[in-house]
Amino acid sequence: MNLDRAVLAFAGIVVLLSLALGVYVSSYWLLLTAFAGLNMLQAAFTGFCPAALVFKKLGLKRGCAFDEERSLR
Repeated sequence: MNLDRAVLAFAGIVVLLSLALGVYVSSYWLLLTAFAGLNMLQAAFTGFCPAALVFKKLGLKRGCAFDEERSLR
C-alpha cells in the first residue's frame, strides 16, 4: 500500500466511523465528519495533508498525490 491509498483509506474510515458514532452515540460526532471533509478539501488544493506526513514517517512509500515537490510546482 502506498501513501495515497493509506490516506484515502484512513479518511474513509474516519468518515464512516464518525457517521456511525453520530447516529448511535451523539450527533456531535458529525463534527468529526465535517473536519475530515474540510481536511480533504484543503489537501486537494494545497497538496498538504497531516495524515500523509504521519504515514510517511511510518515508512509508506510515496504516491503521486501527496508528493511535496510536485505540489510546489
